[in-house]
Amino acid sequence: MGTLMTDRDDVLVDALSLAAALAGDEPPVLLDVRWALGRTDGHEQYLAGHLPGAVFVDLDAELAAPPSAAEGRHPLPAVADLEAAARRWGVREDRAVVAYDAGGGISAARAWWLLRWAGQRGVRLLDGGLEAWTAAGLTLEAGAVTVEPGDLVVRPGGMPTIDADDAAAWDGPLLDARAAERYAGEVEPVDPQAGHIPGAVSAPTASNLGADGTFLAADALRDRFRALGAAAGAPVAVYCGSGVTAAHEVAALAAVGIEAALYPGSWSQWSNDPTRAVATGS
Repeated sequence: MGTLMTDRDDVLVDALSLAAALAGDEPPVLLDVRWALGRTDGHEQYLAGHLPGAVFVDLDAELAAPPSAAEGRHPLPAVADLEAAARRWGVREDRAVVAYDAGGGISAARAWWLLRWAGQRGVRLLDGGLEAWTAAGLTLEAGAVTVEPGDLVVRPGGMPTIDADDAAAWDGPLLDARAAERYAGEVEPVDPQAGHIPGAVSAPTASNLGADGTFLAADALRDRFRALGAAAGAPVAVYCGSGVTAAHEVAALAAVGIEAALYPGSWSQWSNDPTRAVATGS
């Protein structure tokens, strides 16, 4: 199991604090993880304007192995591939990392989770992402960035995971981080079956954020998860469509001291297996 993180400051950093850190002697490595389901223009958005010094990270190509029916749409990358990618981004054993996107951290959380899983503890999310940075009056730069290669050694297992069999037998809150209508089986834009894993609870990850795209205050997050049956010390697991938005929910849980396991295959793996039961409704 991973190391329990009880401090919001271990998970999130606000824009002004990040700006101060970037001006310091050991600035953190910045990862721009702009991605959205059905869109392929993240790199173009990055080139048009990004945080100074940030490196673009391709979620589909670098934060996942190739998709398959057996493993899901975003399987965990091979250890050697993740290590090579992290070194390309300039990730070092002794330097902090901050990941961000333009959507409240919902795609950047995949980089946060993977690097934590890889053993890199000093990685955080920019709370509120790109919008929070510009709202604070901080500037962007355009174009590509070249960085010194990093030296990260990937040591898998720094964050807990479950597989489909574990999810089927999970004895505790199993949170479904997708939109409520996908959980209920009313719509299914990408996967072969609509619905959810039997016994799972609907917990849309977007509800972890306020209207400004920053994470809810600690008390509000704690209340939200308590109402879903999730509390510190109890077994909690999270899945979504393909293990991306679920990582955001794991981060929100970690920010209030609740360790949660991630089901990387998520619904994209589960719904492709005809032996798995499917539930619908709320």
